[in-house]
Amino acid sequence: MKENIRLGIVGLGNMGRAHRQNIIDGKVTGIDLSAVCDIPKGLPDQRDGETQFTDVGAMISSGEIDAIHICTPHPSHRDIGVQALKAGLHVLMEKPLAVHKSDCQALIDAYEATGRDKIFAAMFNQRTDPHYKILKEKIDSGETGKVRRIHWSVTDWFRTEYYYALGGWRATWKGEGGGVLLNQCPHNLDLFQWLFGMPEQVTGFLNFGRYHQIEVEDDATLYFRYPDGKNATFITSTGEAPGVNRLEVIAERGTLTVEEGVIRWVRNETEAAIFSETAESGFTKPETTEIEIPIDGRGGQHIEILQNFADAIRNGAALISPAIEGIHSVELANAALLSAWSGATINLPMDAEKYADILNDKAESSTFRKKDIQAAATASPEDFAKSNKT
Repeated sequence: MKENIRLGIVGLGNMGRAHRQNIIDGKVTGIDLSAVCDIPKGLPDQRDGETQFTDVGAMISSGEIDAIHICTPHPSHRDIGVQALKAGLHVLMEKPLAVHKSDCQALIDAYEATGRDKIFAAMFNQRTDPHYKILKEKIDSGETGKVRRIHWSVTDWFRTEYYYALGGWRATWKGEGGGVLLNQCPHNLDLFQWLFGMPEQVTGFLNFGRYHQIEVEDDATLYFRYPDGKNATFITSTGEAPGVNRLEVIAERGTLTVEEGVIRWVRNETEAAIFSETAESGFTKPETTEIEIPIDGRGGQHIEILQNFADAIRNGAALISPAIEGIHSVELANAALLSAWSGATINLPMDAEKYADILNDKAESSTFRKKDIQAAATASPEDFAKSNKT
């Protein structure tokens, strides 16, 4: 087994600081936090053994780190990731892998150029959640029978005006590259393709700034069509409270519903298609058994992914979330946006360059300005709310 990995973290916003603290608290083994990088005012109090940088290129070329965890705003993921891979570092990328599919491919190409001798992982921590691990086991094993339809309503991503105003980069085409689909839902879209595979067509019905003073999408209904004929819907929003998180999987062996703390399975004793073909009555249904699978907790989440990253480097452990799979969730989000902009259904694989060109044009031509952005940084939430009343 190799010695401890010398890790550098770039980007010390909410997530970067949380990962740093988890390492400091000893929640991850096999990793030494050797360096951090941010703008000067973003750097924390320096710890012994931790070199602080304000230039990520300097940190990458310093020789003081073996691996880098990239926690910066989305549009910087490509350049930092490519630079780190070319420098021979192991890379862990926060979600999403990049803003658009073209940038994801550039990262994957840089990884392939290393001969795949480095570890390239993504922070898809929801893959550790037993709700979805158990569901995946039942689908992959064939226990559910063929999946016929999927519906996921995940609207518990409620965010306030104060949240969006806290960062000037948030919820802008230039600073974030999108809204709920690029910020909150990469996890859910990753789980969707992880569980059910990629569709062949995507249609997006999106609202931009429906609930907030933002220029990007905060309300989305996506329709997926698969090569085998099954259909799926995915609904999300940051403007609905309290919101729900309910995943329904309709399969030959019944309906599985995944909600907080339980998987409920109304299980057909006979597969639906077989029963339909053999039944001698027009209105009968298969006999069913109701099964409840209680779920304990949410799994190891961020800590488990970070531990898995270290274990993969040190002793060859299989990655829970390989970064090369991150292109799929980005393509689903990109296709939905392109569909909404064009008013057309998008066939996959999509035209990545066309999307990148449109997004870049939106970013460069945007005249949108947030209301009282600075108020959020200097005022209390109560004062900020008062200043934004209309």
